[in-house]
Amino acid sequence: MRTSRKLRVATVITRFNGGAGQVALNGALALPPDGYERAVVTGGVGIDSETKGDGGATEAVLYGDEAVANAAAGDLTPQAHAAGMEIVQVRPLVPQISPRDDLAALRTLTRVLAEGRYDVVHTHSAKGGVIGRVAAARAGVPRIVHTWHGFPFNEFQSWGRRRVYIGLERIAAKHTDAFLAIGSETITTALRLGLATPERIRLSWPAVDTTAYTTVPGSRAQARRRLDLPLGVKVVGSVGRLTFQKGPEIFVRALAELPDDVFGLWVGGGPMAGELARLTARLGVQERMRWLGYRDDVADVLPAFDVMAMASRWEGLPCVLVEAISAGVPLVATAVPSNQDLVLAGETGLLVPPQDHRQFARAVGHLLDDPAAASRMAERARDRVGGWFSPEYLGAVLDDTYRGTSARPYEK
Repeated sequence: MRTSRKLRVATVITRFNGGAGQVALNGALALPPDGYERAVVTGGVGIDSETKGDGGATEAVLYGDEAVANAAAGDLTPQAHAAGMEIVQVRPLVPQISPRDDLAALRTLTRVLAEGRYDVVHTHSAKGGVIGRVAAARAGVPRIVHTWHGFPFNEFQSWGRRRVYIGLERIAAKHTDAFLAIGSETITTALRLGLATPERIRLSWPAVDTTAYTTVPGSRAQARRRLDLPLGVKVVGSVGRLTFQKGPEIFVRALAELPDDVFGLWVGGGPMAGELARLTARLGVQERMRWLGYRDDVADVLPAFDVMAMASRWEGLPCVLVEAISAGVPLVATAVPSNQDLVLAGETGLLVPPQDHRQFARAVGHLLDDPAAASRMAERARDRVGGWFSPEYLGAVLDDTYRGTSARPYEK
């Protein structure tokens, strides 16, 4: 679809937050402003019988200021709205599996996309990716793009659930003109499973404003004062949702294996918060483990870390690794796709097997005990990031992809 005219692009995502939301926002902001009209279509909290009126389909959608006002904490729609993007909230589009809401989301999203007369629909996330692409095809959208930030299926699921998720992805893939894949392992998995043909896939990277995380002399001391940390302690930290995927219980079990002068910090909230508070007390590390909850000042907190430790069971390629590298923080991460694109074992950080808290603790302890080696790895990691992870680079990739010529194999 090579054209020089301004294109109307809708970004469809279940929840406009976290790493995937930030990548989507950064990419949209980096698009040439004279070439695009941008919209964000995101999910909501669902519709129940009490909130539905006679015009239930209309009430299922919020626009502009109303959509922004109804956004959850940590949602990025205020930033997108302030940047001049159209905001649409499709309330039945929810993360959890809900047949009633999912069917309502498909109907409502199809109508919204048809009425929007978009030239391109770009979907993100598992639920938004499947429903969004099918709805875009039904709405007659000329070009449909999807970003794989990773896959919703993984080795920790039952065989039956994994098979269902792969089947849904195959259905959605038939309605997709082009794919952007975060991380090389994501491409490998997609090709091995036959999810797309090679000409429709392009490697992409998480877009991070690395300048926002660059530290200056005194940043470490200032960050530690901000968090009221004791003088002289060593700090291992992580950033992410408190969910099974991110392995926060592995992190705190590893902390319990480390000496008493090592403090743990975790930035991010989530459904495991209560369980983790109880586990922290049971392990006897409540005095040196701080669950900081959601914060919008991650760039100010990162310099407090001596080591960034990611305990994830599965990942795409998390933005926080790029953020930590930009802040000069050494890395320990689990050997899961696609962490190894950034964490080269023994070169730019240390890789550990997932779910093994003792090896996790050993790797963290090694970097804490050998700050010279940790510093060398951090410097090599910074060199590796280069310009590929900038919003400007992603903006150029999106521009090329949106105006590209690859085509979906199936339409119905």
